Amino acid sequence: MWLNTLLLALRSIRRNLLRSFLTVLGIVIGVSAVITMVTLGNGATLAVQNQISSLGTNLLQIRPGQRMGPGTGGAPAFKEEDGDAIASQIGGIAAVAPEARTGTTVVAGGRNWTTSIIGSTNAWLSTGNWVLRSGREFSNDELRGGAAVCLIGATIQRELFGTRMPLGELLRVKQFSCEVVGVLNTKGQGAFGNDQDDFVFVPIKTLQRRVTGSLRVNTLLVSMNDGSDATRLKASLTQLLRERRKLAQADEDNFNVLDTQQLADTLSGTTKILTMLLGAVAAVSLLVGGIGIMNIMLVSVTERTREIGLRLAIGALEREVLLQFLIEAVVLAALGGLIGIALATGASLLLSAVMDVPYIFNLGVNVLSFVFSAAIGVLFGYFPARRAARMDPIDALRHE
Repeated sequence: MWLNTLLLALRSIRRNLLRSFLTVLGIVIGVSAVITMVTLGNGATLAVQNQISSLGTNLLQIRPGQRMGPGTGGAPAFKEEDGDAIASQIGGIAAVAPEARTGTTVVAGGRNWTTSIIGSTNAWLSTGNWVLRSGREFSNDELRGGAAVCLIGATIQRELFGTRMPLGELLRVKQFSCEVVGVLNTKGQGAFGNDQDDFVFVPIKTLQRRVTGSLRVNTLLVSMNDGSDATRLKASLTQLLRERRKLAQADEDNFNVLDTQQLADTLSGTTKILTMLLGAVAAVSLLVGGIGIMNIMLVSVTERTREIGLRLAIGALEREVLLQFLIEAVVLAALGGLIGIALATGASLLLSAVMDVPYIFNLGVNVLSFVFSAAIGVLFGYFPARRAARMDPIDALRHE
């Protein structure tokens, strides 16, 4: 009986292919919109997590002032000795790097480029997960003496030296020239849209003596060991820095500590909420598609009144007629779900490439969307099917 009923339903759908396609269009749009939104949202979440993690592993960024961002609100800057104290007095720390930076124009081979000059120690490379593509780190003598040497990011190499490897060449920074001793691997765009590869890295004493003329340290980068208790470590850091900055017990902190893992969790949570919201909005079109199916099925019942009356008159049971029309609705909805999944896969692949986010195939979302589309067929197809099953055979046969 089930097979015969299914064949009857398919035959009826095939008789009106254009109307059947227009009927399922709402389901197609709904399913494809839900899957595409969720897929892109998951990809955006992963992209945010990857970009935040590129800042450094288990990284704490400590800056003067009571808030993050430009300006310190009059708070005193750090000193290199603050980083040394953190490294020697607090356990669970893998590396500490003092960082000072400024912007200027650099020149090489007749080309110039405005960029950031970052001064720090070799620990800066490990705290930021930087890997040398070619060359070497600074020697201890170069760090102590403030030698005229530098490492450059991929953007600087591309803009000033083209495709050639510039090891040993000179790069002019303001009034002095530094020798390029290393080139770093590319990281690409950061979580806030910045180019992470656009910088020149020099020993911090070189920056202080030859560029800024100041001993100010803008940031302390602290990389924690895996498994370290971030809450305890931040409390110890805060207490140590308060003592070194001579803050009274009633004074507020004149520095702030940013945990990049907390930032990643916050941004990921935000993108997940937005993904759920967009998915819910897109799911509304599934209900619109279900209403379209019910409308067309009611029209179909009216058109086939005599056929229904004939079936009932020759002995067909009400449940058989009910099942026939219900299967038609479910087949239409399920077909729309399958087409929607196919369209969503193609759209997700295309948009992921355009938006530069990873494509993540989510089997659960695809299966759930298909099941929900079939359930829409049952929900909105039941009323027309019940109306057909409850027709009086005599009245149905008299229908013109």
